[in-house]
Amino acid sequence: MLVKDAFMANLVHDPRLIHVNAVLFLDSHHRPMSPLIRRLFLATRPMFFPASAVPVAVGTAWGLRDGAPLSPVPLLLALVGMACLHAGANVINDVGDALNGSDRLNTDRIPPFTGGSRVIQDGLLGLRAMALWGCVLLLAGAAVGGSLVASKGLTILVFGLVGGGLALAYSLPPFSLASRGLGEAAVALGFGLPVAASAWLQSGTFSLVAILAAATVGCWTAAILICNEVPDIKADEAAGKRTLVVRMGAKSAPSIYVAVQALASALMLAQGWLSEMPPWATVPPLLTVLAALAAAPLMMGGRGSQLAAIRVTLAIHLLGGIWLTAAALV
Repeated sequence: MLVKDAFMANLVHDPRLIHVNAVLFLDSHHRPMSPLIRRLFLATRPMFFPASAVPVAVGTAWGLRDGAPLSPVPLLLALVGMACLHAGANVINDVGDALNGSDRLNTDRIPPFTGGSRVIQDGLLGLRAMALWGCVLLLAGAAVGGSLVASKGLTILVFGLVGGGLALAYSLPPFSLASRGLGEAAVALGFGLPVAASAWLQSGTFSLVAILAAATVGCWTAAILICNEVPDIKADEAAGKRTLVVRMGAKSAPSIYVAVQALASALMLAQGWLSEMPPWATVPPLLTVLAALAAAPLMMGGRGSQLAAIRVTLAIHLLGGIWLTAAALV
């Protein structure tokens, strides 16, 4: 118990660890995980892992809608592969932001949601170690994808190559899409494609409603990025990282955010119409728009307001994903 109490006290007072639940670091014998494993785990930004699961869940559900039986192994492999690619992309993003200096300059970040994982800036892992860790995660995702290609065919290879390419091109030169105002579109594509891929893994086809679901999830994920870019705008601009919010200006961010969320709701309504859902199915899309309208002005407030906007945006993504999954299965 003394070890556990000491670890919990350190968790509470160490700002680098405060955002992580202590349960994640305790094994069945209540011993803390090794420092290296904890650092590697923190580097992946685990608070965003639901963004990995939602596309796979939504795509799987819409793939099953036409009556195909559930294939559990491809579902599990898709979840693991997506988690590895997402984690690897997060780690590589920290490497890219360390190289361009934006994370080092970021004093307005809202941990743990903006400003990166900080493991490089806090001296927990070196730049080379982070680059190696990111490569390991991406290679793990590629290995999982390889098993899917072996069992399901070359179609899934296209999704894997695009996803892996976006994970690297988002942050690293010569593309550095995040610095060119293209990061938001890259994120929308990177988290929308797994929806279509997961649907194809179950049904073997690409339906229009599944593609609409992919676009919806992509919009929600891009909205998270737009919301998160507002607190980071000064550091990004100083480092030459020309995100969409930097290019358009902070005052334009709420309007862009609402437009993206409204597009997601319109896509949901189109799915409902094509799937002949009952009239009450229009309620969730309307609720997400109302939530986005409430969050938009908070983006221009102080840190507390910006944090609230981020949390609302994450809730829209998670609850919207749950709704899309349930709607496909009823």
